[in-house]
Amino acid sequence: MSAAPAPVRVAVVGAGLMGREVASAFGRWFALLDCPVRPELTAVCDLNPKALDWFRQVPTVRHFESDYRALLARPDIDVAYVALPHDLHEAAYLEVIRSGKDLFAEKPFGIDLAAARRVRDEAARLGRFVRVSSEFPFLPAANRMFKLIKSGELGRLIEIRAAFHHSSDLDPNKPINWKRQVAHCGAAGVMNDLGMHVAHLPLRLGWKPKTVHATLQKIYRTRPDGRGGTAPCDTWDNASLHTTVEIGGETVPMTLEMKRMAPTETNTWIFEALGTDRGVRHSTKEPKTLWTYSRGAEQTWTKVDLGFDTPFKTITGAIFEPGFPDVLMQMWAAFLAERAGALGGRFGCATPDEAVAHHEIWAAALESQRGQSVVTL
Repeated sequence: MSAAPAPVRVAVVGAGLMGREVASAFGRWFALLDCPVRPELTAVCDLNPKALDWFRQVPTVRHFESDYRALLARPDIDVAYVALPHDLHEAAYLEVIRSGKDLFAEKPFGIDLAAARRVRDEAARLGRFVRVSSEFPFLPAANRMFKLIKSGELGRLIEIRAAFHHSSDLDPNKPINWKRQVAHCGAAGVMNDLGMHVAHLPLRLGWKPKTVHATLQKIYRTRPDGRGGTAPCDTWDNASLHTTVEIGGETVPMTLEMKRMAPTETNTWIFEALGTDRGVRHSTKEPKTLWTYSRGAEQTWTKVDLGFDTPFKTITGAIFEPGFPDVLMQMWAAFLAERAGALGGRFGCATPDEAVAHHEIWAAALESQRGQSVVTL
């Protein structure tokens, strides 16, 4: 019997919410039945000692650092996962790939288009494996929609909508944080923060917009600063992009929505594609439900509950529905399997080229907002 392959040793840079989610996913890795790679969380880095303390309960973590450069100098790390504020992405990503490590990047891929291009080009020059985090296309319904669209069963596409909605910023008394400041979040604002979730599936389907007309909103201009005063909020809160894409020689309208102020919505991912023969629709408000229609004398939507039909099979029974921790683990399985050349026909993580493409869309949206015009990419 051959020995099991050595684990991929992962370091987390930024010990916040997403870093803890990664540790949790790795701790449940035995639930996966057919992933050919096993990760091991080896190191963690954060400026906050209390954030590091949470990771001391993770038995595989051997290194605790306050400076990610010291972490990258260690030879017993294969991959770095970086979850830092957007303005720190470019410098950290470049240092990771120049240190000889592979990179799993958080979105956005740099604070703006120029930064994204620099990181992509350096990764290509050095031959590093780099992907960008985007969990929701790993939902069973998203995978089913992707396959149906790729099969051509929808016929001629009529219209497409992709969206990601939050409502947590509706409270005007919520204190400001870095995501509400251009200096840290970037001029694209909510598009930088939520946009990869919206763009990943369309871009993987080859649906990159040809034209963009954007409506961007700054709804609350100030927020409490946490010290008894107020601070300016200068990022965009909501973004609605009316775009056109060319599919099969036809011009098709596609709407892309990213909103921090969408009443009643909590981390809601939405995707819909309507064709002449069939249509698909899914929202994480109904996490296991896929809506489809087929053309007939009358068109009606049919509801199908998919259950736990994930790309990488698990011990979980098919009658259950997956949640965010489950699709995050699926995303990591895809990253590690593709890095090992074993992804097969499964859906993969966002590539550097796709990350640059999504920044090109947001740059066009900013230009459209400035000129109140339609911008051609």
